[in-house]
Amino acid sequence: MADEAVADRPAEPAAPKAKDARSPEPPPRGGARGDDNAKDAPDAPGSSDASDSADAEAAEREKERERAADRFKDRTRDPLAEEQGEEEPTDAAAATRARRSGQKLLASGRDLIGFDRSDVGRLHIGDINIGLDARRSGLSMRDGPVPEEELLRIRRTHIEPEGYVRLRRALEARRLLVLGGAPGTGRASTALALLEEVTRDGEGGQNSERVRRADPERGVRGLATQVMGGKGGHPRGTGYLLEPALDRPGTLPPDGMDLDQLASALAEQGSYAVVVVSVGSAANPLLAGRYGAICPPAPTRELVAVRLRQRLEEEHGDPARDGGGCRARDGGRAPNGHADRNRGGHADRDGGQDGGRDRDADQDEGRTRNADQGGDRTRDGGQDQDRGQDRSQNRRPDDDGSLSRLLERAAELREDPEVTEAVGLDDLRPAEAELFASLLAGHLLGSVGREELLSGCRGLAAVQAYEWFAGVDRALAAPPPGDGRAPVRSGTAALFHPVAFRIALAVLGGASHSAVSAAAHLLTWELSVQSDPDSTPARPLFCDDPESDLALSRARPADGAVDVAGAEVTGRLIFYRGAALPAAVLAELWDRHFPVRAPVVRWLRLLADDPRPQVSMRAAVAAGELSVRDFEHGYAELVRPLAEASTPRRRVFAATALDQAAGHTSHRRAVRKVVEDWSRHGTPALRWTAAMALGYGRSADSMDDTLDALARIGVRDDGEQLAVASLNVVRLLTLPECATVLRRLADWTGHHGEDYQDLALVSIVRLALTDVDEVLDDEPGTPLGDRGDWPLLLALAATRPELTGKLADLFWTALNTARSRDVAFDALETLLRSASRKDGREWTREGLAALLPALTAEEHDRRRLDWLLRRMMRDQDRPLTEERARALWRLAVPARQRRSEEEESHG
Repeated sequence: MADEAVADRPAEPAAPKAKDARSPEPPPRGGARGDDNAKDAPDAPGSSDASDSADAEAAEREKERERAADRFKDRTRDPLAEEQGEEEPTDAAAATRARRSGQKLLASGRDLIGFDRSDVGRLHIGDINIGLDARRSGLSMRDGPVPEEELLRIRRTHIEPEGYVRLRRALEARRLLVLGGAPGTGRASTALALLEEVTRDGEGGQNSERVRRADPERGVRGLATQVMGGKGGHPRGTGYLLEPALDRPGTLPPDGMDLDQLASALAEQGSYAVVVVSVGSAANPLLAGRYGAICPPAPTRELVAVRLRQRLEEEHGDPARDGGGCRARDGGRAPNGHADRNRGGHADRDGGQDGGRDRDADQDEGRTRNADQGGDRTRDGGQDQDRGQDRSQNRRPDDDGSLSRLLERAAELREDPEVTEAVGLDDLRPAEAELFASLLAGHLLGSVGREELLSGCRGLAAVQAYEWFAGVDRALAAPPPGDGRAPVRSGTAALFHPVAFRIALAVLGGASHSAVSAAAHLLTWELSVQSDPDSTPARPLFCDDPESDLALSRARPADGAVDVAGAEVTGRLIFYRGAALPAAVLAELWDRHFPVRAPVVRWLRLLADDPRPQVSMRAAVAAGELSVRDFEHGYAELVRPLAEASTPRRRVFAATALDQAAGHTSHRRAVRKVVEDWSRHGTPALRWTAAMALGYGRSADSMDDTLDALARIGVRDDGEQLAVASLNVVRLLTLPECATVLRRLADWTGHHGEDYQDLALVSIVRLALTDVDEVLDDEPGTPLGDRGDWPLLLALAATRPELTGKLADLFWTALNTARSRDVAFDALETLLRSASRKDGREWTREGLAALLPALTAEEHDRRRLDWLLRRMMRDQDRPLTEERARALWRLAVPARQRRSEEEESHG
């Protein structure tokens, strides 16, 4: 603030000035340097030449002092700014929040489960084996009847979704129903239940093959031709289940006329058909037509409860005991006209299907549940002891006296926080509910140990990720049916978009829906180019369906805050429906699909350039997690190239990725070695990146080692990296070891090297100018976290009273050192103005009340504060009111120390 803005002020106290341009050490506290006022002393007798020489020397010293002050001020600029002259503040607070959010999403640190590399179609969890290939694609289904046993099982165990009666009536009225939903939500099970019910009461009720699956490759037109005129030898009243392959490149979905033709043929034969489709741009026109309907998923809690009861009753051997059980529904009708399923009091559920597409076809296909076979099989010796303990704790049902007691224990186990965290899914789909119920039952019956139970629960998310990615682009290599032509690849973008959206959501979960969607389109392009480099990917501009993206990716929207240009605005955020899914998706992507690494790396580099912290910082955290899974590849392809980039944004990305890797004990030593080498021998760009990594506090063995490395970076090459080094010294002050940082700052102020002094002085001034939320990783709710918009200096003074004296001494040193005095005074003015907000509400008053008395302990310091307050009161642009000046004076100076003239000015 310019001194000319103040008129008729009292004489300024003799602020310390250096005799030379740069003093080797700051002045002792409370005293002025002996030569500070030499230029104001009376002229000594002598010749005019001597006087002129003295004046010239004094003028030169003043110019040098100004140049030193300018150099110092330049070192206090934001090192994260893109251009040297840029004055707009960078959004460090938003970057910190985005990094924290990304870490929370990927904090599960799951090892997940192991896949059998020799047979990737099978997964082993505990005593339960699951076949995966059969459930991966509707193309595995072929034309044929549904066995009677399967229909009986559907009748006994299917849980009606909400609106089931409406769906049945629509099928009865129109003969054709297009049923849409996300894969794995039980669409096929509901379709079979509907067909079983309407055909049982129709013309084909006595036919053992009254429900059939239609060949998906023939599609709607082929089915209409087959049904028309009774071709194919199928009797009247047959029900058809069709899952057309709409996701194959070059495949055109049926139109309204095709559906009308099929409905007419069905009516002629007294038959029914349910066409099951996945929500998306290809199927949405079908679902919007007269035959379309959405199938809601099953509710997790009720679905698991029913499956768990079934498992325990099967093992118990008495389905009717305690009034429970799943009885056949052949006898009796419910008031609404369809059979009374009598599912243990759970007939009114709004969801519930019995597995995925092919799980509905055959419960035993690719799967054995040894956990339900009595738990008497041979196990490895390392597990016998654990399971023996579980058997003693989990006795047979007869030992506990009743099945009801076992069900009570099962309910308690389901709510176990450790089990809930291991599952990591907000809601379970039918196949997952069945597996989860088997694991719980096995644990209660003693055949599955505690660790196996948790491992199996963690595997649920891994199975979902596996199904999402396995064989996605297999259709690109397949020629069109029957003509032998070359593969059709024109639909690569449409095929890869759902996959790209899931990857983008794993990386950017918690960001705005628009940011995730835009990133998904970028990745769709990269995947398409990698798959077919000779073609330019084509993607329609108006065929996106955000609701379908959510359904296909198990995602949920939520209103939340989005950081825009330093301000928070309300936006539509997007998350996975389960904390385990982001890590599972990244693990599946990186560990099992090596060809996809190249396009994903290119995509992450693009995200590193995104100016929005919600994108770039989340991507950096994900890059760190991917590097942990293969550090050699991550370092060579992501970390090192970005660490040497010319832009600060890319280097921050690399530093954040390194710190994320350092959060894993397995990689901490390697990261520390990299950062140590960069700090000693790296190029300027690598040293800059190393400084940013050190600021997180995990890239060196101790706090002293961290500060040594930052000092080494800051003082090298005449302080070229001093700005970024000082910024990261300040970041370290938010950590528990901040007392060590203050001690080292005090040591540097007394160092014989001027660069060390400058590192300390710049750090002190930056401490006063940096807000807490720009550097703090803690969530709100901690002492510092609740003061996010406070200057860090005042927040520390308010929350760490034992440090107030050290903080005041350091800031006093900056105020009394010639080259830092101007910037420090401006910082002090900023602190004083933060005492209260514009509307008069208290702001940092608590911190000022702690700091100012320690900062103005001597008369010289109080005179300086008196002058500064007067200058602020007479500032023509932002005058400080007399009332606020008086309040600040009273905070700093006890009543017994106030002089009369100051009382008149400040009260």
